[in-house]
Amino acid sequence: MAFAVREKLKLVWLRRNEYENRALRDWFASRWKIEVGLYSYGCFDPWRISAHTRIGRYCSFARSVRVVDQNHPLDALTTHPYLYEPRFGVVEQGLPEPQWLMVEDDVWVGHNATILPGCKFIGRGAVIAAGAVINQDVPRYAIAAGMPGRVLRPRFDEETIAAIEASQWWLLDKAALRDLIRRNPDAVFHPNAANLAGIGRQP
Repeated sequence: MAFAVREKLKLVWLRRNEYENRALRDWFASRWKIEVGLYSYGCFDPWRISAHTRIGRYCSFARSVRVVDQNHPLDALTTHPYLYEPRFGVVEQGLPEPQWLMVEDDVWVGHNATILPGCKFIGRGAVIAAGAVINQDVPRYAIAAGMPGRVLRPRFDEETIAAIEASQWWLLDKAALRDLIRRNPDAVFHPNAANLAGIGRQP
């Protein structure tokens, strides 16, 4: 019990700047197998975000998002955790480790969305609407919603998506992003293939 309290206090301390805290990211990767890129937030909660989750940079997770990495075994005698969690003293081995969920950069996951084990990839720039239940992969720059979740439409046309991908803007740090907004605000707030030309990551 005391250990759990200490971990929660440590989490509160480290989450004071969850956008940029590298110690927080190192702790989550080693302690819970949750890897989070710089500037992403809302995903530092091992009770909501399961192990085997890899999240890119600049991602936005609502505080009520739930990521589930495994289902209860439907083909066993019972779905009770006694059959797959050795800590209860009934079985000696748990279920095999699941495949990792890859969430690329700049993904927005809305309130009360649930990512189920059938989803193992959410592409860069995707949006998961509030309340969605996602059980399949989501392509880059897609907007997905509903229960069950499905892709409604892409955020941009193909030419703009290609220009965004070529820019690799998500590799910029905060200072470089601020400079890009100063130099070319239209490319940031109203991107298209023309105004994104030449804004690639600076060496």
